[in-house]
Amino acid sequence: MKVVVVTGGIGSGKSAVCRIMCDKGWTAQYNADARVKALYVEKDGLLESLETSLGCALREEGTFRPHLLAKVIFSDSEALQKVEALVFPALLEDFEIFRKANAEADVIIFESATILEKPQFDGFGDVKVLVDAPLQTRLERACERDKASAEAVQARMATQPLMNSLSQGNTDPRVDFVLANTSSLAELEREVEILMLNIHKQ
Repeated sequence: MKVVVVTGGIGSGKSAVCRIMCDKGWTAQYNADARVKALYVEKDGLLESLETSLGCALREEGTFRPHLLAKVIFSDSEALQKVEALVFPALLEDFEIFRKANAEADVIIFESATILEKPQFDGFGDVKVLVDAPLQTRLERACERDKASAEAVQARMATQPLMNSLSQGNTDPRVDFVLANTSSLAELEREVEILMLNIHKQ
């Protein structure tokens, strides 16, 4: 079994790439960003630990409110580190459960927007794929997709400095394949098919 990490900045098209991979047979896919959101509710004791560590409530009438967490960590790097110290081990444990449940799969896709920027995941995965596009292209896509202003999207993009650096032509030795998503969907599908063949050859 190979764990193929698919990453990329906001508006790069990594989710589209994962959908294409699924359509072409790599159906065991783990969306790390989505699972983190789910674990806040599903993981016993996680919210309580977060509230204790941060010293504030993250629930209203017993229900987790993501905006309360976002408000705390948006401009407080120390608070963000506290959250990640609790959430990332829970995420890795959750992924191991997923991997065991899909033990017969040849490939498992691990989709994550921020994995390269988090030292807790150094060495994770067998193959790392970066889905990329120029910054302006990514900005325009995200604005259209989310019906958001350029300022709002740029604020979110600012939290991904490594992804932005890679979109400006810099490289990262941890990346095995770069998939440039700059053309049509049909072209992207062809590029993904070639990529999948190359990964199988490794």
